[in-house]
Amino acid sequence: MSAVLGPDGHELDQIRLVGLRATGHHGVYPHERAEGQPFRADVVLHLDTRAAARTDELAATVSYADVAEEVTAVLGGEPVDLVETLAERVAQVVLAHPGVRAVDVTVHKPRAPLTVPFDDVAVRIRRREGGR
Repeated sequence: MSAVLGPDGHELDQIRLVGLRATGHHGVYPHERAEGQPFRADVVLHLDTRAAARTDELAATVSYADVAEEVTAVLGGEPVDLVETLAERVAQVVLAHPGVRAVDVTVHKPRAPLTVPFDDVAVRIRRREGGR
């Protein structure tokens, strides 16, 4: 995906969380809801980290530990039918953090109910603050 620009026109920095995991009960089939299966998420926060770098203060950035907890809670939380819905919910949780201007979310469903050999099914979205 292309770079995300901040209000000043400069490319925003990124915090990347790769391979967050939880067991979820998402899917359209009853066995997916009953048994559950692993889900993974890769999340890229787009933000300006210059103030945090200058001050060396956690309060000047976004706690990736908090984001990781929240994302895994969504992955393992309330069941939804579609991976697309799951990705959207993850994006909204991340965008709720002040300073996050945009987020890229990839949700992986490696045990999707396909009848052909495959490695992964993934949905990737980008959402921006204010719905842009």
